Amino acid sequence: MQPPPTPLQIDIVSDVVCPWCIIGFKQLEQAMGATGMGAYVRWHPFELNPQMPPEGQNLREHLAEKYGTTPEQSRTARQRLTDLGDSLGFTFNYSDDTRMVNTFAAHQLLDWAAEQNLQHPLKMALFAAFFTEGKDVSDHAVLAATAGAVGLDPAQARSVLDSGSHAEQTRAKQRVWLERGISGVPAMVFAGKYLVTGAQGAEGYAEVLRRCAAEAA
Repeated sequence: MQPPPTPLQIDIVSDVVCPWCIIGFKQLEQAMGATGMGAYVRWHPFELNPQMPPEGQNLREHLAEKYGTTPEQSRTARQRLTDLGDSLGFTFNYSDDTRMVNTFAAHQLLDWAAEQNLQHPLKMALFAAFFTEGKDVSDHAVLAATAGAVGLDPAQARSVLDSGSHAEQTRAKQRVWLERGISGVPAMVFAGKYLVTGAQGAEGYAEVLRRCAAEAA
């Protein structure tokens, strides 16, 4: 009897306030379903806006300031993301009051959650908290409650955040990917050797998965 195939390792560099990161992951999920391949996913920290102040910034103002996006372009982009999310089973609830926030605390919490083997469910919960529920994922109370919702100890989560116990480690991990030339997310590394940047669609990811499977056979 043949042993089951070893799950493919996929490293994903992303930010919890990056819409294309959750879209890319949902497309990857579709690709895994289509190919029948399992994967061990590890999430790695990347901040889209490392200089974002604690109070955050209105999303429309942020996009206008950073990219020169007009109000009409912003509405069109948000609708496109909403429609794409619907097709992938993920809900984007954008509003004119949506705020971009600093995500360094969220990344520290994810680093700690990895040690508890609950990083992936926390990452999914943080995507939902920000995009679907409109929560402030820079707020320590929100982060601790989100951790509690996926089975982590909320009091321990709050302690990690308030003490900054994982801050230095998280910064070091961010630097690793920046030094490897990652400047945009999502960035996915398949089997430690194939780098795929941007949301590539289910078929694009399926092609990479099949290549990895063929090489492992």
